[in-house]
Amino acid sequence: MNEQRILFDAPGPRARRRHAVFTCLGVLVAAGLLYVVLRKMADKGQLDGSLWKPFTTAEVWDEYLIPGLIGTFKAAALSIVLAGVFGLVFGLGRLSPIAPVRWISGVIVEFFRAVPVLIMMIFAFGVYAQNQVFSSENNPLAAVVTGLTLYNGAVLAELVRSGVHSLPKGQAEAGLSIGLTAGQTLRSIQLPQALTAMLPALIGQLVVVLKDSALGYQITYLELLLWSKTLGSAYANTVPAYIVAAVLFVIVNYTLTVLARYVERRLSRRGKSSLPAAVVSPAEGDLRAATAQPPIR
Repeated sequence: MNEQRILFDAPGPRARRRHAVFTCLGVLVAAGLLYVVLRKMADKGQLDGSLWKPFTTAEVWDEYLIPGLIGTFKAAALSIVLAGVFGLVFGLGRLSPIAPVRWISGVIVEFFRAVPVLIMMIFAFGVYAQNQVFSSENNPLAAVVTGLTLYNGAVLAELVRSGVHSLPKGQAEAGLSIGLTAGQTLRSIQLPQALTAMLPALIGQLVVVLKDSALGYQITYLELLLWSKTLGSAYANTVPAYIVAAVLFVIVNYTLTVLARYVERRLSRRGKSSLPAAVVSPAEGDLRAATAQPPIR
């Protein structure tokens, strides 16, 4: 039985026709909206070739778009590494058998999940600027990384907790039965399996980090959105500049989405191929070998 049949029944002929009708209506509505947008842009002169011609030159890419992409990737890379450490530490804290550690970790995770990322960026920017923690050039980057780290780290911590709790209870019982402590069982048996199962979601979280890095625009961090605004001011083509920036964001995020799906398929195939070996435990295998009848000669 495949996963689709487990989750819901396959649609019948009437349901498939209804889905096809709704799909066609959705496509028509989207096409109509696209036509209206393009018509408005044409009426305002935003589709003139002179406004789009700068994007065919190397100067625009070298001085504006590529530096913007580099700034976006830099903030995203630093944030995802620090968020991974934050999520692992507080995710394990939420799983701790020590009640105060578990409560404190839970409060921290829930707090940073609830606070908007932009507020954390602005707050961190003000604190760093007033206390001169970083130089004026690195202040915006530090504030962006701080906001992204705290929010996405809290999300990853919740992923770690839910990933461990989604494992069969027999995993923890097996570790305890061979003399491991609860902490050793968590670190050696449960956590590696949970991280493997969470890998597609972790890669998908990169999409959130990349998109939220554009919020650094509000604190003058030189990422793709701010460079696009500068480009629009320099060439008097603000709308085309924002459109190109949006297309670049879509391409990068779609690439990460495809990567997450690829990793998920690979993990799924690996899990199926290793299933026969994982079904029989070493102790059960030894028992079968000991009780097996000798071959008849």
